[in-house]
Amino acid sequence: MIPDLGKYAVAVLSSYAVTMGLIAVLIAVSLWRGARVRRQLAEIEARRNADV
Repeated sequence: MIPDLGKYAVAVLSSYAVTMGLIAVLIAVSLWRGARVRRQLAEIEARRNADV
């Protein structure tokens, strides 16, 4: 069930590829930043608990 894209096939398929790549990069960056923030919060809480 692949549609016939005619002369626009390269443009359409490359647009899909770029979009999927950008989504993958956004997901990876979000996961990386989330892990970094979690690690920083754990360090702050550990320092706070050590002071008490």
